[in-house]
Amino acid sequence: MNIQKTAVVVDSGCDVSPEYRRKYDIRLLPFKVRYPEKEYLDAVDIDPMMVYRRFPAEIPTTSTPSPGDVVELMKGLKEEGFENVFVFCISDKLSGTFNTVRMVTESYQLDLNVVPVDTLNISIASGMVAIWAAHELSQEKHFDEVKAGLPEIIRRSTVMFYMDTLDYLRHGGRIGNVEFMAAQLLHIRPIIACDESGTYFTVSKLRGGRFARKRLMAEVKKYAAGRKCWFIVAEGDGHEAAMEAMETLKKEYPESEVLYDIQIAASLAVNTGSGLLGIAVLPLE
Repeated sequence: MNIQKTAVVVDSGCDVSPEYRRKYDIRLLPFKVRYPEKEYLDAVDIDPMMVYRRFPAEIPTTSTPSPGDVVELMKGLKEEGFENVFVFCISDKLSGTFNTVRMVTESYQLDLNVVPVDTLNISIASGMVAIWAAHELSQEKHFDEVKAGLPEIIRRSTVMFYMDTLDYLRHGGRIGNVEFMAAQLLHIRPIIACDESGTYFTVSKLRGGRFARKRLMAEVKKYAAGRKCWFIVAEGDGHEAAMEAMETLKKEYPESEVLYDIQIAASLAVNTGSGLLGIAVLPLE
């Protein structure tokens, strides 16, 4: 335990790799993925490849952690001797987890200083913010100092991603039928990110996967703007494209660090389908 007695928790949609969760003792608050045979805990007993293998015949439903799940986790952390807890959540515009955690902190006597953090982002960009906080705590930064730095880190962090199909975003209600049909007719593949309010927006629209991947790298370069950065690569059943992106980032940004690549969580795969490539960027200066 760090000297601040501060725990770092992420919801599973933050896509923090198992290696980094172990490195910084980051705790997991999993989403739930429900198939007819059972309810699975995201990033615990289900992986995204299971979801991809069962597409398109079966599309599971997902749900956020319950208040009881949050209370149980907090009680466990209290018993371990923690006094402060950061709980990093994907954007509250995309998930109800942040509001659930906030409600629990306001309604239950947890005897803990719990800080729910809306990262205003999703997947590896949210995870990158949590990793930054955990790293700072490991360097013996004070809890209040880390908390004060979070708004700026959240403002800087972003993830831009491309996907081969919009079918699952439509199925999950993330885009409307009119936007979907227009994209299908014109063979448009958008590059998507989250805006400052945590809502999806289209960075650019291109025709064809190869052009979209090149444009994704160009948008990342524009955002990094020559600064030292952290990068994380996310894939959705697209390992070859992810490895290519990893090599490009390492070559073009030798002073920066590519933390890891990861298959996105099963709960996120439900809404994206296969063929996703995402790159998170956090300028460190």
